[in-house]
Amino acid sequence: MESLLLKSLSDLNIVASKFLRLMRDKKVFAFFGPMGVGKTTFIKALCNEMGVVEIVTSPTFALVNEYQTGNGETIYHFDFYRIHKIEEVYDFGYEDYFFSGNYCFIEWPDKIAEILPDNIVYVQMVENEDGSRSINIR
Repeated sequence: MESLLLKSLSDLNIVASKFLRLMRDKKVFAFFGPMGVGKTTFIKALCNEMGVVEIVTSPTFALVNEYQTGNGETIYHFDFYRIHKIEEVYDFGYEDYFFSGNYCFIEWPDKIAEILPDNIVYVQMVENEDGSRSINIR
């Protein structure tokens, strides 16, 4: 297991860059942590480091946002917070995204645990007592 420490927002891009270097060829990531821990903020930083040209926002109501990097790579960003039944995920064709070979950043993956791919990287974000964030990767 790898662990990164995000001491403050000013370190965000540095930690995001280090995360991407550590993950090299990994493409599908499940972000766990309570509301407000910074999952979306960290995903925004990852997309920024990857050269996404659009504004990155939480797909809370859309379930999935699609972004393009400057070199034409596609990134999918999911937010399953509002999922009530797993059938909702089946209905929009999750397999086409998860098995596309493109980057997938998934928030609230616990709501769809039974269909997460085997090659997923688990990312647990924790707020520490001093306000910093630990990013534990397995």
